[in-house]
Amino acid sequence: MADAPVPPSLPPLDRAALERVIARAAELQARTTDTADAMTDDQIIALGREVGLSPAYLRQALAEERTRRSQPATGGLLLGSAALSAERTVRGTAPEVFAALDVWMQKEEWFQIKRQFPDRIVWEPRRDFEGGIRRLLNVGGRGYALSSATDVGATVVPADDGRVLVRLDADLGAARRGALGGMAGGVAGGVVTSGILFALHFAAAAAAGPVVAFSAIGYFGARSSFSAKVARVQLVLEQLLDRLERGERADNPSLLRLLAQAASAAVPRRY
Repeated sequence: MADAPVPPSLPPLDRAALERVIARAAELQARTTDTADAMTDDQIIALGREVGLSPAYLRQALAEERTRRSQPATGGLLLGSAALSAERTVRGTAPEVFAALDVWMQKEEWFQIKRQFPDRIVWEPRRDFEGGIRRLLNVGGRGYALSSATDVGATVVPADDGRVLVRLDADLGAARRGALGGMAGGVAGGVVTSGILFALHFAAAAAAGPVVAFSAIGYFGARSSFSAKVARVQLVLEQLLDRLERGERADNPSLLRLLAQAASAAVPRRY
């Protein structure tokens, strides 16, 4: 009896093809997987321990996954990312840390709670009359840099006995879109000016000058302005973590007291 034909060997897959195969297989399995195959937090943490992952970071990843929102991608290449973050391990419990952050955000930065979860709170700026007066007069002398953010979130998860991992993140998507709008306005102004010069029969090099100059001014101006906002917001996030690390607990300052502090700071001292 003749031997069965041997099937030809298939060519090996390169790394990119292998990643596509794995991703596709995971997608197909996800479509056919029912809730019985889902894993609880404890099961995920236990699985992570087996491969050497920190439970604290696993809890943080779980908290962020449950509150995940897509970040606007427009402008990332031109002006940089609009998503800022800072994290640190501090002493205390999650309720204590959340309480301190909530007071600071609501009473000092004039934010309000946007969404609240067991291990995460998201705040957004208040846009009422009192908030406008505080920012206009710079009450307290803080500058209210966080008002540039669309929202600010805090994730707090246990790290070990007596300590928690705190992650703060801020979304400057609206500020970046504003900077991009200013840049687009500069380009549009240059195009209009160059069009007028072309219509007046200026030389091509001279007529093209405004669109080049306006575009460059708009780009560097937008980048400088947005970079300054990013630096200020990042500094405030780090300062909040500094206060938590020092064990500070926030009080509830009234507007009258803050106005009195601002007035006192404005009065020149006599020596």
